[in-house]
Amino acid sequence: MEFLPEKRAAFLALFEQYKADIAAQPGCRNLKLAEDVTNTSNISTVSVWDGQQDLDAYRKSALFAQVWPATKALFAAPPTAHSHTVLWAS
Repeated sequence: MEFLPEKRAAFLALFEQYKADIAAQPGCRNLKLAEDVTNTSNISTVSVWDGQQDLDAYRKSALFAQVWPATKALFAAPPTAHSHTVLWAS
């Protein structure tokens, strides 16, 4: 997600407010926040879910309906989302 530079702090505060609730969603195994090393306005959430159905359920939840519009209002560019299957982990 690319944020307007002046909105970065607002996003970080929003994430801080909701991160525990997001991580506690059924099927969420891990939640991380990462920023681009050369452009700190480019921030990603990385989450691990038990399955696609759990992620989809979160995206249909009241929590997501509250968090996502507030997050979108801070964007500098349209976001992208990617889902991956882990092939190897240690």
